[in-house]
Amino acid sequence: MENNTDAWNSGDPYEYFMGRWSRLMAPVFLNWINIPDNLSWLDVGCGTGALSEAIFQVNRPAYLCSVDPSPEFLEKAKAKKSFTADFFTGNASSLPLPDHTFDIVVSGLALNFFPDPSAALSEMQRVLKKDGAIAAYVWDYAGRMDFLRLFWDAAGEIDMNASKLDEGNRFPICNADHLRKQFGQSGLTDIETTFLDINTVFRDFEDYWNPFLGGQGPAPGYLASLDDDLQERIKNRLHKKLQAAPDGSIKLLARAIAVRGNYR
Repeated sequence: MENNTDAWNSGDPYEYFMGRWSRLMAPVFLNWINIPDNLSWLDVGCGTGALSEAIFQVNRPAYLCSVDPSPEFLEKAKAKKSFTADFFTGNASSLPLPDHTFDIVVSGLALNFFPDPSAALSEMQRVLKKDGAIAAYVWDYAGRMDFLRLFWDAAGEIDMNASKLDEGNRFPICNADHLRKQFGQSGLTDIETTFLDINTVFRDFEDYWNPFLGGQGPAPGYLASLDDDLQERIKNRLHKKLQAAPDGSIKLLARAIAVRGNYR
């Protein structure tokens, strides 16, 4: 994660808020890109390692490298015993890696947080071997990333300032046409996009609400900036909006938009 205005520096709150869903989405993405085993991979903006872990387990890479600007997130990734990789602290616009090293470069749920996506894609191509591929996925914030969409809709009904912080408004790149255009402008070919869906299932309303209190990411950061009264009003509005099953659980769709292009 690289955005300078959003807090991304504490692994445990991130895992509780988003990591559990990142882990579900990663293998769905890998199934879509359908890359053979025994290749060299780079994961840019790896965060706490959800996609890197899935690459190691699903694709049996010959080599796996994971890069993120957050030392705290990298420590969280390194602590996992389920995969091994080389880890480097670095940002997407200046990767600390040699030219033409990787068969495939990927980025999971991070592209919209890169300050300069064009520079990031240029760097990804620099470290990519000829005839390699670049692929990424981002949340469909404006559409069917339901647990965030419902939060921002409720917040906007309570606080007129919420809309300018809403990821659906802040990140226009999180759109299939915009992703296709961005990849095309970078010189990639054979560009494909698709939607990837998972279900996010919360035990009850508190399991939905409590992760927003951790301060990691745009929505929790926004909530932490509010006084107790506004927080409570948003919470109550959400409680009314969310439909629970008879056992109290809440099931919501989470959609990502994926894109892939080849480097000739």
